[in-house]
Amino acid sequence: MNKRSLFLSIIFTSLFTALPVSAQYSGLGKDSLDPQVLKRYVPPALPPIVTRPIESILDVRSPGLGTVTPDGKRMFFTWGISGTVQVWRLDGAQKFPVQVTGGQDATTISGITPDGKYLLLSRDRQGEENPGLYLQSTDGGALEVIQHEPKVQTSLQYIGNDSRTIYFSANDVKRDSYVIYRYDLQTKKKVQISGGDGIWWIADVFVNPKTGDREKFLFGKATGSLSREYYEYDVKTRQTTPLLGQNEKEDYSVQYGTKANEYLVLTPKFDEFSRLYRYQNQKFTPITPDIKVDIANFDIDDQRQRILYTINDKGYTRLKAIAADNLTEIKLPEFANADHIYTGLTTRNGRFTTIGVETAKAPRLSYVYDWQTQKLTQWVLPSTPEIDTSKFVTAKLESYPTRDGASIPMFVYRSPNCENTPQNPLVKPCPVIVHFHGGPEGQSTAGFNRYAQLFVNAGFIFVEPNVRGSDGYGKTWLNADNGRDRLKVLTDIEDTSIFIRKNWQANGLTPKIGIVGGSYGGYAALIGMSKFAGSYDAGVSNVGISNLVTFLNNTAPYRRILRISEYGDPVKDRDALIELSPVTYSDRIKAPLLIIQGANDPRVPVGEAIQIQKILEQKKIPSQLVIFPDEGHGSSKRSNQVLEIGYTLDFFKKHLQN
Repeated sequence: MNKRSLFLSIIFTSLFTALPVSAQYSGLGKDSLDPQVLKRYVPPALPPIVTRPIESILDVRSPGLGTVTPDGKRMFFTWGISGTVQVWRLDGAQKFPVQVTGGQDATTISGITPDGKYLLLSRDRQGEENPGLYLQSTDGGALEVIQHEPKVQTSLQYIGNDSRTIYFSANDVKRDSYVIYRYDLQTKKKVQISGGDGIWWIADVFVNPKTGDREKFLFGKATGSLSREYYEYDVKTRQTTPLLGQNEKEDYSVQYGTKANEYLVLTPKFDEFSRLYRYQNQKFTPITPDIKVDIANFDIDDQRQRILYTINDKGYTRLKAIAADNLTEIKLPEFANADHIYTGLTTRNGRFTTIGVETAKAPRLSYVYDWQTQKLTQWVLPSTPEIDTSKFVTAKLESYPTRDGASIPMFVYRSPNCENTPQNPLVKPCPVIVHFHGGPEGQSTAGFNRYAQLFVNAGFIFVEPNVRGSDGYGKTWLNADNGRDRLKVLTDIEDTSIFIRKNWQANGLTPKIGIVGGSYGGYAALIGMSKFAGSYDAGVSNVGISNLVTFLNNTAPYRRILRISEYGDPVKDRDALIELSPVTYSDRIKAPLLIIQGANDPRVPVGEAIQIQKILEQKKIPSQLVIFPDEGHGSSKRSNQVLEIGYTLDFFKKHLQN
C-alpha cells in the first residue's frame, strides 16, 4: 500500500468507525426492526388538498401490455386499478375487463400453457420480492399453489408443449443460488434437474420442429450485474457443455436460432454498442446494422420464424423485425409520433404478438398483431379520467457539460410558464427538481411521464439526467462508474446543479434546486446532499443506500454477488466504498432531507434509512423519515404511492417555493 492509500485508509476508516453506534445495523426486512422504531416512522395520512391531485394523475394509466391465448380470442393482462396489481381478462378486443385474481398481494402473469387452459402466475407478499408460483384456470377460479416458501424466490422458466410439464427456478437450497426444477402439473411432483452455486435460469429451449420433443436446454448463469455465462444441456446425451462467457466478464444475451447448432447473441463485446449476432461454429456474424446506438433486446418466436429487436435511440425505442431464416427485414405497422414501440409476448404458435406504443401525450396503447392476416388490433383501452393528457409536457432532450469535458444528456420537462425567453422574461426562475434514475445501470427515457407531470403541475422544472454509468450510450459510458471508477464520475451529480444555477437564471436570480431519486437514485440524492453539500437546496431519497459497506453486508444474498461486481467488494474495496458512502460526509449535510423506505425491502435494507436518519436527528438537521411497513423496494400499493409522492411534493414545495 502506498503512502496516499495508507493515508486515505486511515482517514476514511476513522470517519466510518467514528459514526455513532446507532448508525450501525444488521439484518434485513421488517423482522430486523424494533417494532417501536417502525411505529415511530409510519407515515400519517395527508390532507385531501395534497392527495387529490396525485390520485387524479395516478388514475391516468394503461393496463399491462398483456398476452393473448394461442387462438387469439382472449387476452390476460395486469392492472393496478384495484389498488394492487392483479390479473384481468378480456374475452375479445376492447371487451369489458374481468378481474381474475384479487387480494392485497401483487399478482402478475408468468405464462399461459400452449393449450390455452391455464395461467401460471407470480404472487408476492408486501414487497418482499420472494414471489411464489401459482396455477389458475383461464376461466378463473381459485389459485393452486405450486411453490411459495418464506424467503424464497420461485420463478417460472419454461412451459412444455404438452401443457403439463413446467420448469421453475428457486433459491430454496441456498439463499444465494438458484436451482432449476421440473414440475408435473398433474402429479404435482417436482424434480431438481440442475444444482450447484450461482444464479441460474433457462435462457431458451430448442424443440424438434417435427416431433415437438425438447432436444436442448440453454442455461444462463449470472457472474455479475452485467456479465453472464451460458451452458447447453443435450437431452439425448445428458451432457452439459460450456457455450459462451466462461473465463470472461462479458454481457451476453443468447437464444437459439433456426437450428440446434445456431445461436442468436446480443453483446457489446465487439463494438462500443450492443449488436445482434449469429453464432455458429464458434464464429460471430452480425445480423443487425452497424449503427451507433444499442440494440436493447431481442426475441425469436418459438416457431423460429421471426426475430424482433428494439433499438435504444438516445432514450427513444424503435422496433424492428427480420426473418429468422434469411434475415431479410419484415415490414411492421407504422405508428406516428411514438416515443417508444416495443413488443410483449408472442404466442407459442407464433401467430400473435402484443405490441406497446407510447407517446408523450397518452398512456401506452396495447395492440395485438396477427402475423397471418397482418391485421393490427387494439385490445386494451387506457384510463384517463378527469385529465386532459394532451396538455402533458413533452420532454426535451438537452445536455450539460461536466468539469472534465463530458456531455451529459438530460430530459427536461418545462411548462410554458417556466420558459424564460426575451419575448416573455420571467420575474423569477422556477425551482428545479433533478431526478436521478435507479440502477445504476438504468436510464431515464422520453415518453409518457406521470411523475414528471406532477412536478410540472406544481410549478417545477423537472430534469432527468443520464449520468455516466447509465445504460443506452455504449459500454464505455455504462462501465464508467464500475467499482473504484465511480469516484472519477460521481461529480456528474454536482455538475448538474452547477450548470442549472449558472444557465437557468432569470432576472438575475438563481433557481432553487431539489434532488430526488429511488434506489441508486436515492443514493445519488444522498451523495448530492452530503458529499456535494450546497449543490442542492433540499433532497428526497427513496430506498437509497447510505453506506455501501453495510448495504453489501446486509442486502439479500442473491443480490450480493451482482452488486459487488458493480460497486466493489466490501473487504477488498472497503476504503473506496467508504469514500463513496453518504454517511462518510454526513457532517456536511445542512439542507433539509426527506428519506422514504419500505420495511420489507430485500435490496436496500431498511437499516440504510434508519442509520442516516439517526445521524440527521443527532445533528438536528431538518429531516423526516417515512417507513412503509407493508412495502419493499418502492411502493406497489396505490394508497402508499399517493403518500410517497405526496410527502415528496409537499416537502419540495415547503423548501423550494417559499
